[in-house]
Amino acid sequence: MPELITPDVRVHASFVEAMEEFAAEGRGTPEDGTMVGRDILVWRDRWRDPEAFAEYVAAVRADAGEGAPRPAGHVPCTTLWWVDGVTYLGRIAIRHRLNTFLLDYGGHIGYDVRASARRRGHATAMLRAALPVVRSLGIDPVLITCDDTNTASRRVIEKCGGVFEDQRGKKLRYWVATGPDGARPGRLANAGE
Repeated sequence: MPELITPDVRVHASFVEAMEEFAAEGRGTPEDGTMVGRDILVWRDRWRDPEAFAEYVAAVRADAGEGAPRPAGHVPCTTLWWVDGVTYLGRIAIRHRLNTFLLDYGGHIGYDVRASARRRGHATAMLRAALPVVRSLGIDPVLITCDDTNTASRRVIEKCGGVFEDQRGKKLRYWVATGPDGARPGRLANAGE
């Protein structure tokens, strides 16, 4: 049964396969500013080496720390992997707070499911499983965005209780309560830096 885990070297082989699936979709180009895209661009030539993969896993785990080195404009981020045994299915990134860009476009959460695992409910299950983690970080409600053309992601957000607020550019913005007594957009927590 799939579960969320902290990044772990146990899924090395299937992680590399998944990243190749993302690359085959065109991810990892210099123009791809997504987390998966940046990771493919920086790590793709090194991931097959177990030692380099262990370095990557350590870096991803360390990014949750307040003082971890990160690119300008990035905030602390807890990344969890959605796995079934040693099979990597996807990832969810939980940004601990919103800066101006994230408030308008990126949101607190980003997620990706590998191509061979899509249309099986993994994104919805992964997001639902992550909401208690988000709450434990003191974030309620959580902002989740998606492109206005991404019907699948919009459905995932709505299935998880997303309440549409507005559209900014091409991004649809939704708020999702992270607990049973979850805050609503008017009672925003962790809204800015």
